[in-house]
Amino acid sequence: MLGYTTIGVKDIDAAKKFYAELLGAKVLVDVGRLAMIGKSTDEPMIAVCKPYNGQDPHPGNGVMVAFRGGSQEGAAALYHKALSLGATCEGEPGSRFKDVFYAGYVKDPDGNKLCFFDFS
Repeated sequence: MLGYTTIGVKDIDAAKKFYAELLGAKVLVDVGRLAMIGKSTDEPMIAVCKPYNGQDPHPGNGVMVAFRGGSQEGAAALYHKALSLGATCEGEPGSRFKDVFYAGYVKDPDGNKLCFFDFS
């Protein structure tokens, strides 16, 4: 399945700190303008990068990265942790889609949309 998802950021050091702390992970690969953050290179990772073309990063409309919470409580905890690290609310944690899906939404400090979820 997925190996990693890459998002563009303005401040690579701030992004590495945000995602490592948020996910309880570490920077596994760091090549300057791009870093991969996770718990193991054998598991899915999030990559943060300054765009190759040198232009400012722009979050995509309709693009979102979703992280499993492991439970509704875990999804809510990640949502609140992200807010404490500087993210902004895009939808408080709660049941969605006829109580089949539980999720909370934020935008990271660079405006990338994140979801923390659990299937009910």
